Amino acid sequence: MLGGLAKSIFGSSNDRYVKSLVKIVSQIAGFEANMQAMTDEELANQTVIFRQRLEAGEELDAILPEAFATVREASVRVLGMRHFDVQMIGGIVLHRGEIAEMRTGEGKTLVATLATYLNALPGNGVHVVTVNDYLARRDAEWMGRVYGFLGLSVGVIVPNLRDDERRTAYAADITYGTNNEFGFDYLRDNMKFDRGAMVQRPFSFAIVDEVDSILIDEARTPLIISGPTEDKSEMYISVDAIVRDLADEDYEKDEKQRTIILTEDGTEKVERLLEGAGLLQGANLYDIENTQVVHHVNQSLRANKMFKRDTDYIVKDGKVVIIDEFTGRMMDGRRWSDGLHQAVEAKEGVEIEPENQTLASITFQNYFRMYPKLSGMTGTAATEAQEFFDIYKINVVTIPTNLPVQRIDEEDEFYKTTLEKFAAIARSIKEHSERGQPVLVGTVSIEKSELLSDFLNKEGVKHSVLNARFHEMEAHIVAQAGRLGAVTIATNMAGRGTDIQLGGNLEFRIEDELAETPEGAERDAAIERIKAEIAAEKQQVLDAGGLFVLGTERHESRRIDNQLRGRSGRQGDPGLSRFYLSLDDDLLRIFGPDTMFAKMMRSNIADGEAIGSKWLSKAIETAQKKVEARNYEQRKQVVEYDDVMNDQRKVIYEQRSDIMDADTVDDVVTDMRWETVNALVGEACPPETYPEQWDIEGLKTRLFDVLGLEPPIDDWLKEEAVEPELIEERVRAMADEGVAAKAAELDPDTWHSVEKSIMLQNLDHHWKEHLATLDALRAVVHLRAYAQKTPINEYKHEAFALFQRMLEAIREDVTRVVAHARFAPGPAFDETHELPELPPFLTTHIDPFSGEDDSDDYDMGVISTRLPPMQAPRPAAPEGLPDDPQQWKGVSRNAPCPCGSGRKFKHCHGQLA
Repeated sequence: MLGGLAKSIFGSSNDRYVKSLVKIVSQIAGFEANMQAMTDEELANQTVIFRQRLEAGEELDAILPEAFATVREASVRVLGMRHFDVQMIGGIVLHRGEIAEMRTGEGKTLVATLATYLNALPGNGVHVVTVNDYLARRDAEWMGRVYGFLGLSVGVIVPNLRDDERRTAYAADITYGTNNEFGFDYLRDNMKFDRGAMVQRPFSFAIVDEVDSILIDEARTPLIISGPTEDKSEMYISVDAIVRDLADEDYEKDEKQRTIILTEDGTEKVERLLEGAGLLQGANLYDIENTQVVHHVNQSLRANKMFKRDTDYIVKDGKVVIIDEFTGRMMDGRRWSDGLHQAVEAKEGVEIEPENQTLASITFQNYFRMYPKLSGMTGTAATEAQEFFDIYKINVVTIPTNLPVQRIDEEDEFYKTTLEKFAAIARSIKEHSERGQPVLVGTVSIEKSELLSDFLNKEGVKHSVLNARFHEMEAHIVAQAGRLGAVTIATNMAGRGTDIQLGGNLEFRIEDELAETPEGAERDAAIERIKAEIAAEKQQVLDAGGLFVLGTERHESRRIDNQLRGRSGRQGDPGLSRFYLSLDDDLLRIFGPDTMFAKMMRSNIADGEAIGSKWLSKAIETAQKKVEARNYEQRKQVVEYDDVMNDQRKVIYEQRSDIMDADTVDDVVTDMRWETVNALVGEACPPETYPEQWDIEGLKTRLFDVLGLEPPIDDWLKEEAVEPELIEERVRAMADEGVAAKAAELDPDTWHSVEKSIMLQNLDHHWKEHLATLDALRAVVHLRAYAQKTPINEYKHEAFALFQRMLEAIREDVTRVVAHARFAPGPAFDETHELPELPPFLTTHIDPFSGEDDSDDYDMGVISTRLPPMQAPRPAAPEGLPDDPQQWKGVSRNAPCPCGSGRKFKHCHGQLA
């Protein structure tokens, strides 16, 4: 009560903060006359002057008013657009590393130019992050005209660029790109073997457009780079045939958590069916030897009973294409992880592509937290302000609109069934469209879009459908959604990036209607005609009430509903919004009020009748808050687990950088060799034991295996008072001598390259194996809760132990390869040497909880490696084992080597194959 009184008198903390920025806006306005008086050359030269002042020691904050005034004037001259005062406030908020919440249509794209220009002046690079490639290209070209006028360079990162093109784009003062591209480039850079092959510079400042979509919604999904494993398509097909025969009582499905498990009876039924198919070892499905079978059954269950065609995915050109749950777009080339995509392919009877193994991964949280300064902008962030601060330590500032909002937000209407609701929606759309009011309809899935389209066809209403099937034309469809009587059905309006202008969009009409008309008087006349038509049509739309936004059901996140609503009433235009709901809606059915109220509605409401209920509206809001809280916990859990891996990732990536930057790694390799010798001797000759207790034969075998040495240990033992330390010292000397002789065979530069290559290859191999182990640990560690243990603490403990073990394995393997390496005759190794190619990798952005995927999946291309013509020694291939290493691919790296040596394949014939 007192808080409300204080707020009414003094304003909220947000209001007071925004008011404090008005002084800076006044300072910016004070420079406007000077800027207007400058010639184009003088205005462009401001960039040079600002950079000189920064080099002299001035801070960015000191030159902010002049820099912002410069950008404002440049925008007027180049784009014909002058920043409003509220946009200046937004620019200051972005510069300060905060999130600017600005309503749709307030010009966030133009706001970003202010903070981007100012922070690009030091020359460290500014990254502007967008939600899709179309917006990255559009904004880089559109706003790039302002930057180019002021003498700054602009780059854009999109899929399928060559490394040299990416390097050039990152070297620019300002770089536009998507969150996925920036993240994958970071991971790819840290898989390369040469510093010169890396494309990114050290991070400085990032502005994230649609920051709630990228840092909240998509942050549930880690970025993963993976490589293919062996083909298991027959297993998927066989298990799919079994799962199809299961009845509803054979499994339990939890739509809220998106999980599905077999019942006891269902387990017995599956065991019998698997036995009949010859897929079960023993009689128990959950025996250790059936681990892979259980995995396939679980994924097939999810594919058949949880994932729906035309909602979660579509089948296009014989391929399963994922539908993004947030945007409703097709995710061409993207795949679910952990065998789920293969299970869906088996379900749909299309070709099954192999699974992939993780080679590198990172979450968006840990990626974006690497930027020293991070800011963002969106129309809807206040509901997630706490999460932004908890995870990213950035505040949300709500910027007032330039003109008062005149949109009317009506109460929700409730119906008993989906069909009744859609019939009412179709009637309402027809009514508003006939009087000239444009209608934007928001749906939650392709299925609902097409259902509504059928209803509108029956009513004879002309309309456009914007969903994953037709996303290529989305910008053109959205741009004209404000025309007189237009009806547009959109699966989701988050991050579309195109304003809906009443009367139509001039730019897109010119592009669509005058594409074939050459420059000249005829084209100019046509443009003037289109402008007049748009002005007249806009007035008719305003008279009809502006844009009517109609939601066919509530989304699980309030932000998505607000994004849809925000499309209406831009820049003081009139508008209307209303949501239609039914008891069959997923949100109401899964998270909504208890069944008593639902039963009362079904029994007391006549068919086709609508009701409005503040109680039910409150229940909907409560349900949305529950879902938001659940999603936040999921994201928080992803961060907690990835934080453990992130500490290890930093160590590995820093080690790789140090190796690449070092002129020589002799000291490191020597330290590894000495530590390995100490470990081998210490294992065979434990401290405080007698020589007769030592495992001398085992030590000889290990020294030959790892170092290729046969030291006269038996002779040493005949000496008096022999100690393990003495053995260690002599073995180290022999090992150093052997490596020195090997190094003498090559010139020093080549030998240093050999050592660096061996270290990097082993580091990457063991890191990849470590990631696979951590994935497996992550999948089962929750079971520790049954033993009254905290899963995350158990994960930290186990992950640390695994990391220590990995470092020991790296030391031993590097020592082994260096000791055994031999060099084939060939040309001297130099910078022009033909480098071997790594196989193509896949990039995926996988949600570990729901399985959705929203990455751009394409070949990474060649990651350069610097290896001289070298190979590890191998015994001659025995009979039955081909001499060509390319024919050994069917042998698992951890399986015993087919040559019969008793060692793992990766340590024998598979060592460098």
